Amino acid sequence: MKKEDWEIPPNLQPDPDDYAFDLERALNAVVSLKTYVPQDAYTANTLGTERAGSGVVIRDSGLIATIGYLITEAETIWITSNNGRAVAGHALAYDQETGFGLVQALGRLDLPVLELGDSDRLKVGDQVVFSGGGGRHHSIETRIVGRQEFAGYWEYLLDEALFTAPAHPFWGGGGLIGNDGKLMGIGSLILQQGDRRGRRLDMNMVVPISLLGPIMQDLMTYGRVNRPARPWLGMYATESDDTLMVGGLADNGPAEQAGVRQGDRILAVNEEDVPDLAGLWRRLWASGSAGAEVRLRLQREGGMVAVTVRSGDRARFLKTPQLH
Repeated sequence: MKKEDWEIPPNLQPDPDDYAFDLERALNAVVSLKTYVPQDAYTANTLGTERAGSGVVIRDSGLIATIGYLITEAETIWITSNNGRAVAGHALAYDQETGFGLVQALGRLDLPVLELGDSDRLKVGDQVVFSGGGGRHHSIETRIVGRQEFAGYWEYLLDEALFTAPAHPFWGGGGLIGNDGKLMGIGSLILQQGDRRGRRLDMNMVVPISLLGPIMQDLMTYGRVNRPARPWLGMYATESDDTLMVGGLADNGPAEQAGVRQGDRILAVNEEDVPDLAGLWRRLWASGSAGAEVRLRLQREGGMVAVTVRSGDRARFLKTPQLH
């Protein structure tokens, strides 16, 4: 179902009377994004060649904060405001570590700007608004239900992510707005968690906006953070019942080239046992910078296998956006 064909149920939409700030103005700072990626892009098979989500205007110059996977290798970007006006955009930057992306509008947006807030002050139970663009009908009143570590299978880790419920169904790049009307985070995922009664709770994982401020200048100047890249293996790992498995491999990525196979059980990195998914990535990144050799101890078909992978810089596998 397309976002424009669906609305948040009225009882879950935020009520302007419940907020001390101008809710309509804040929601108008959240825009819709449509991106187009070349067929031969490295991420085309995994993320698709047409991607849709949201972003938040954070500067009068037309700078938009979003989630990076929407704009990775994007050749064409269209920004649509709540009144239906469309403006072209350019993928300015993508930070692999936090997941943030920046888009620069190539025309005047004439939209409100959301100031970056202090997401560190958010507490479990706090009421917030999650907007996916499209105004109040595409926004949900939700609450912070968790602040904790999040490890992703794609070599991704946040020491403390935000989790909100009820979940917004169009989460990618959506804006989390605090009760002071400031931007508190950017939506990344939807997750399901069961309770003791067998009921399913849908939650959004949100990247805290406090992670953006320290890297903003680098992203705007260089398109990435100005420090050595982390080692990347191109290895998708899954965690189940205290077991870490190779769930997949990036095509022609460092791990595949070194002989790692889907289905291998991951036991150790550089002779250190890995307790969980977060521990796997931390031990990987402790190997040095991109290009470092990473020694994996794997279990395969009942036997032990040692594989040495020369890591890479993930960004070097991606197409650089062209400004037309």
